[in-house]
Amino acid sequence: MDVTGLIARLRTARVVPVVRTRSAAHAAIAVGWLREAGMRIFEITMTIPDAPALIRDLASDPDLLVGAGTVPDTATARRCLEAGARFVVAPWVDATLSAPCRAAGAALMLGALTPTEVRAALAGGADVVKIFPASSVGGPAHVKALASVFPGVAFCPTGGVEPGNMAAFLAAGAAFVGMGGALVDEKSIAAGDRAAIQAAARAVL
Repeated sequence: MDVTGLIARLRTARVVPVVRTRSAAHAAIAVGWLREAGMRIFEITMTIPDAPALIRDLASDPDLLVGAGTVPDTATARRCLEAGARFVVAPWVDATLSAPCRAAGAALMLGALTPTEVRAALAGGADVVKIFPASSVGGPAHVKALASVFPGVAFCPTGGVEPGNMAAFLAAGAAFVGMGGALVDEKSIAAGDRAAIQAAARAVL
């Protein structure tokens, strides 16, 4: 699957679960429960201990589309891509991430908030522009304003996106959204509350 196909699959899914937990075990549990609920795309953040190993485990399943999130540098990007990540995400602009993504045929998402930052992200090789933190800078109205200036750009708002406002972000012009705590609530995971995690997933599927 090429980058165009990857982005098309992300658009179809509408939501990318952003898995950010304090332990790899909790992350694996979250992915398992979300998968049971019908989700097949996951962003594994580098704040999870030994995240590339988890990416490798998940990417071995051909039914899953796995990406790496909060990627701090090219060395980490390469480790994740070698492990099977099909997209790389950074909540800032880092043009050095473009080369390893291009070499691997993976999609790159770079973060931005302002028109100047969006231009910098696109110039830096972003296939998708991640709007982060989305809810604290104006929510759907902010995305709508950016989309009006950058028609055709794939925006992925993340940060404060939840089942109750996801539709508004998509209507405002988002290609798809990233959803973290609303889907991957670590208190629910620690408590073994599978039903709560899966109810949140079904609310956005």
